[in-house]
Amino acid sequence: MIDVVLVDDHELVRTGFRMILQQQPDIRIRGEAGTAEEGLRLIRMLSPHIALVDVHMPGMSGIELTERVCRAKMDTNVVVVTVVDDARFPKRLLDAGALGYLTKGCSATELVAAVRQVAAGRRYLAPAVAQQLALATLDGTSSPFDMLSSRELEVAMMLVRGKPLTTIGEQLSLSPKTVSTYKQRLMEKLQVEHVIGLAHLMNVHGLIDAPNPQLSG
Repeated sequence: MIDVVLVDDHELVRTGFRMILQQQPDIRIRGEAGTAEEGLRLIRMLSPHIALVDVHMPGMSGIELTERVCRAKMDTNVVVVTVVDDARFPKRLLDAGALGYLTKGCSATELVAAVRQVAAGRRYLAPAVAQQLALATLDGTSSPFDMLSSRELEVAMMLVRGKPLTTIGEQLSLSPKTVSTYKQRLMEKLQVEHVIGLAHLMNVHGLIDAPNPQLSG
């Protein structure tokens, strides 16, 4: 039996996934979460085989959730499901440790196939995404965010959500000074001078839906 946890802030999406997957005799939905924070708690508590994770959620992002699951060496494999199908974005997610990547336009058959394949320890990429990744590799297309370490990307995601350095430090168990160093380093790598510029760059490359209008430098 394949145990699955659904992590998506849209209840309608979770309902659709649940209706499709629970019809399968070898798949069981163990829990659902509307935020990545709650999803992480469920994963730690239930140790499901698969976590179906949306990328853009309030609070912690799907990228951060994926990286934390992998960094903690949990037994759960992450399948990312998102509306974004830009090849640069799945590359970043695969680098973070996701074993599967689906777009929300996938068919029910593809969703089930992806869950079974990833549960068996094999990577699954939506065909269109796999083709884009192959083409991106051939023509040398890359994202500036490929230069960032996992921790730098995590700090960047928190910065563009308006979190102060002290809060980021508390959540990542780092001193504010260390967080400040990460901030300075990632800004230099990306050649941006303030958080607003960082947010716009992230938006262009599909890492966030839209910049936060309340951001400051």
